[in-house]
Amino acid sequence: MDLIDDEPGADNAPEFTVSELSGAIKRSVEAGFSHIRVRGEVGRVSRPASGHLYLDLKDDRAVLAAVIWRGTARGLSTQPEQGMEVVATGRMTTFPGQSRYQLVIESLAPAGLGALMALLEARKKALTAEGLFAAERKRPLPYLPEVIGVVTSPSGAVIRDILHRLRDRFPRRVLVWPVSVQGTRCAAEVAAAIRGFDALSPDGEVPRPDLLIVARGGGSIEDLWGFNEEAVVRAAADCSIPLISAVGHETDTTLIDLAADMRAPTPSAAAELAVPVRAELLAGIAGLEERQRRALARSLGELRRTLRDLGRLLPRADAMLAERNQRLDDLGLRLPRSLRTGLQARSLVLERRAGRFGPRLIRWALDQRRAQIDRGMAGRMSPPLLLGTLRERTRALARLAARLAPARLQHGCRRDGARLAALAARLDRAGGRSGSQARDRLDALERVLESLSHGRTLDRGFALVRGPEGRLITSAGAASEASTLRLVFRDGEAHATPLGAEADPAGARAKPTSHTSRTRAGSQKAQRKGGQGELF
Repeated sequence: MDLIDDEPGADNAPEFTVSELSGAIKRSVEAGFSHIRVRGEVGRVSRPASGHLYLDLKDDRAVLAAVIWRGTARGLSTQPEQGMEVVATGRMTTFPGQSRYQLVIESLAPAGLGALMALLEARKKALTAEGLFAAERKRPLPYLPEVIGVVTSPSGAVIRDILHRLRDRFPRRVLVWPVSVQGTRCAAEVAAAIRGFDALSPDGEVPRPDLLIVARGGGSIEDLWGFNEEAVVRAAADCSIPLISAVGHETDTTLIDLAADMRAPTPSAAAELAVPVRAELLAGIAGLEERQRRALARSLGELRRTLRDLGRLLPRADAMLAERNQRLDDLGLRLPRSLRTGLQARSLVLERRAGRFGPRLIRWALDQRRAQIDRGMAGRMSPPLLLGTLRERTRALARLAARLAPARLQHGCRRDGARLAALAARLDRAGGRSGSQARDRLDALERVLESLSHGRTLDRGFALVRGPEGRLITSAGAASEASTLRLVFRDGEAHATPLGAEADPAGARAKPTSHTSRTRAGSQKAQRKGGQGELF
């Protein structure tokens, strides 16, 4: 039987520790693959807080782990995204802690134009689904902005073209935010410039622009890729200031063009969209002023003609005043006669009411008054004579007032009596109308009551059926149970016996309360003649 030798050193193969073997494999891999390029599709992408990028490169049969250190990741022109086909350049190494190999990527580029376009279309679809390119988000541009903000490179020809076009069309104040328009820093700087302009306060030291222009010259899709980044698109969509995108030439289209409020084919065209032509505005204003002047002159001319035509229809001033002048002259001639006539009438009244005034004194006063009126002025009387005249007239007026008091009382009584008579007549008329209306309502209600009474129903040929006790019978069953029936007609009552019931001798001998008395035989006879008998 063979024995197994378990003693150390029985085999001549050298022994390695795990670390020694892992180091030897690491050196072999790094020496054999120190600089390689790998083409593949980006799979899982991990971005931890350390800033390093961990991703997988895969094809249809294998998966290769890869890492991009933080310093390299910040300088990448194209950030890796899942599903993107890339060409990675770097070196192979191993990770002894997990016994795996991985690719340390030093540069990364899309695998041709087709990959970039596929990535662009995928990003475009995703942002469109979020509504960042919706037409209702677009804002109208201001007609004449006071301050224009420009996001572009300060050293290129773009800013000079924009300033030149603004100076030719309508000079405005321009604020330039310098950015990189190509390379790895382009997207971050452009997004920061847009958000920086949007964050300015209207009352701050730096004026807030009324319009933004993001401009860059033409180039390849790789050169313009920074304006397709998601950060730039979201900054343009979130900006509250109207924004014009002027990136590339007319045939170039980037995602910022879709998110902006207006797309210009070139930077010069953006300046033309931003402001109108000052000379054209001045010419338009001058034309409007000339039109206004002509319209005003035409309106004034029409008003003058209308006023002149209306003036022809008015009568002449001397013709309008001729009749009134003649009337004034006539009244002037009649006035002295009227004064004398009035004075004579008042003289007669004074003579009747003078009482104890002496005829001579009255006649003398009247003569004096006539003389004053004839001379056209009222002369002054001597104080003693004037005092005596006033005393006499005061006493005369007192006597007249005493005589007038009973007359006023009688007049007031007659007036109050007339008013009372008028009120009594009105009261009589109102009472008559009220009584007539009440009688009319009572007559109407009486007619309605009469039309609804059972007497009218009996007049139409119907009859009331009552039992022996006088109770009203309304059904055939109740009629068959009664021994006798009382039929109430319009002109009286009659007795009857229901069919199938025994005749009540006392009821048969009862005397009807009216002119007619019918028996059972009489009811049958009435049935043969077509009378009321068919109810039973």
